[in-house]
Amino acid sequence: MRSERLDRVLGLAGKELLSLRRDPKLLRLVFVSPLIQLLVFGYAVSTDVRNTRMFVVDHDHTAASRSLVEAMTSGGYFREVGRSDRSADLVAAMQDGRAIVGLELPPGYARALHAPRGAVVQIVVDGTNSNVATVALGYAEQIVQMHGLAQLAVAVRPPVDLRVRAWYNPGLLSRIFNVPAILGSIMMLVSLVLTSLAVVREREVGTLEQLMVSPLTPVELIAGKTLPFAVIALFDLVLITTVALAWFRVPFTGNFLVLLLAAILFLLSTLGLGLLISTISTTQQEAFLATFLTFMPLMLLSGFMFPVASMPVVFQWLTLLNPLRHYLEIVRAVFLKAAGFRSQWRSLLALALLGSGVIGLAASRFRKTVT
Repeated sequence: MRSERLDRVLGLAGKELLSLRRDPKLLRLVFVSPLIQLLVFGYAVSTDVRNTRMFVVDHDHTAASRSLVEAMTSGGYFREVGRSDRSADLVAAMQDGRAIVGLELPPGYARALHAPRGAVVQIVVDGTNSNVATVALGYAEQIVQMHGLAQLAVAVRPPVDLRVRAWYNPGLLSRIFNVPAILGSIMMLVSLVLTSLAVVREREVGTLEQLMVSPLTPVELIAGKTLPFAVIALFDLVLITTVALAWFRVPFTGNFLVLLLAAILFLLSTLGLGLLISTISTTQQEAFLATFLTFMPLMLLSGFMFPVASMPVVFQWLTLLNPLRHYLEIVRAVFLKAAGFRSQWRSLLALALLGSGVIGLAASRFRKTVT
């Protein structure tokens, strides 16, 4: 009896894989789209601020003022796009969008630099993009302070010897933080789209009724429909991990078994959501739109783009119901912190509970739909 059930499930799973092979659009979605998303997120989506456009107003025209400008541009964080001795030109450059940062050095800057009260330097930042403005302002303040200490004629020992060290991502590169998280977003997108479209496609072409009168039970039908897409999502897991390690040089310090277990538990939720979408959709267009409307809130509330701690308290509680949040925490910890089962058991338990609940709800609605 078990072998007959297994044969029926595998037969239906083979049918899904065969239909997938015959659909070039879905093949591109499954195999090409993940690589494109990985490249886009790895290179284009970056919180690193480099070559920020800077306009300089130098009222001093001394070697000291020129030295400060060189210190600002030599590190690659700022790029000089214009220079003047009139403050109005700085205002015009900021208004026109030609500059994001403005540096203004007052007359007598060189003399004041060695005076007891020190020199005053004005930095103006375009706050339209608050993230860029905050990071650029931090860079500018640090460069100006370090350059001011270096220019003092008498060596001055700072009152506090501050030594900073960043663990797990010493270079503070955004791609080290973003690329591992792409695993979750791509696996969720692929499993959601494929599962919801597969069931709705059966309903559109009229073959769902044939499956309903076949010997397949609802449980076998659900297993046969979801198993192929779980395998495809796990293949994407291996593919993206390989590219992340080989191409982006993202460090992998943890245990792959922890990552695999988390992926399997995470897929319970995403496949269940795909089944739920299929029960409320009558056409593939409706299923695709519902998938998009489900995918975006889950992404925004996952901590992928915005820290969960900075969200309002209500939304922080809502993120606990988001399986993508727990999965991203595990992925980043496994990649960068060498995390194991002991440190990630809470997130794994959350994924197991959420996955069981979602797949159970989806299975009950799916049974009502096909019976």
